[in-house]
Amino acid sequence: MKKVLKWIGGLFVLAMIIGAVVFFGFLPPYIEAQRNSVIDHDPFEVTDEAEALHKTLIVGDLHADPLLWSRDLTQRGTRGQVDIPRLVEGNVALQVFTAVTKSPAGQNYEANSAEAFDNITLLAIGQLWPLRTWDSLKERAIYQADKLHQLEAASGGQLKVVKTRADLDAVLAARAAGQTVVGGILGIEGAHALEGDLNNLDALFDAGHRVFGLHHFFDNELGGSLHGFGETGLTEFGRQVVAELEQRPVVIDLAHSSPQVAQEVIAMTNVPLIVSHGGLHGFCPVKRNFPDDLMRDIAATGGVIGMGYWADVTCGDISPTGIAKMIKAAIDTVGEDHVSLGSDYDGSVETAFDTSELAALTSALLAQGLTETQVRKVMGENMVRVFRQQLN
Repeated sequence: MKKVLKWIGGLFVLAMIIGAVVFFGFLPPYIEAQRNSVIDHDPFEVTDEAEALHKTLIVGDLHADPLLWSRDLTQRGTRGQVDIPRLVEGNVALQVFTAVTKSPAGQNYEANSAEAFDNITLLAIGQLWPLRTWDSLKERAIYQADKLHQLEAASGGQLKVVKTRADLDAVLAARAAGQTVVGGILGIEGAHALEGDLNNLDALFDAGHRVFGLHHFFDNELGGSLHGFGETGLTEFGRQVVAELEQRPVVIDLAHSSPQVAQEVIAMTNVPLIVSHGGLHGFCPVKRNFPDDLMRDIAATGGVIGMGYWADVTCGDISPTGIAKMIKAAIDTVGEDHVSLGSDYDGSVETAFDTSELAALTSALLAQGLTETQVRKVMGENMVRVFRQQLN
């Protein structure tokens, strides 16, 4: 009997080990590969004119989520859409790396409960994040910031974390001198990472975050999400947070906020605002895309609208040509000084190209009739203007 029990106990331990290997070793990479796929495709045709122009551009992207995943971003990945080698290949000068800290189970664009099971908790455990992150949204944001700083140290000079205007100018000057370097800017996707305490803003700022999204897929202590219940405006706490952010060298991001929140933020601030990733409602009339009038109001602050690369905001066509058509429509709607790139790479979206293939977008923009000046603005100069104004 003892031998039988010992044998059963051994099987139980073996099963636990196998389960742990699957959960911690196989499952997170598998999930990432499924959620951040690039459609199989032949190489895109890029004209000689576009290739030559692309090499001279300052390319910037307002939103990507690779810090959420377990890949080594210093290596060219076989999954996902962003890493340092592919940023270099795509001639990207500036990339905003956004910290995702909470995501409700059953996530959708219509209505989500803040009380729903949180997928990021499971991902944090499955990827063996530090224990402090398992039950703290603030610590998740700080941990992801720490990851980018560690990548900077391990990148051999190819990544520089940008926190100040001087950092930004140094990256651009280095690139102009022929150095291979990408500027990484940190941000949070939803101010629920404050955990309802304004004092936590210092910790997030000190960790390096400079882009502050107010919401993600659910209502939080600041007010209503575009995907929560009732699309309410700012709470009193939300007004306190926005007022404090306005005084800091940061950029306020309205992506995922309710239209009412967006309007109230516009009314109470005097800084350029952004929508880091999304689309144009007049081009693709879905709830995820703010109405065009609201987009024009955001542009009037001196801000920019980041154009996303996934089907829900483009109404289907996610090829370089499809994205270029949306960008052209956005220029016609809000003006050439207020349109930027906001891929949402590695944000659980399928795309038709990864960041190494951005020359194809330059080629598609020229094919849509954009001038060289317009291409330069959209691909990065508009983004640089906003950050140069806001950082100090």
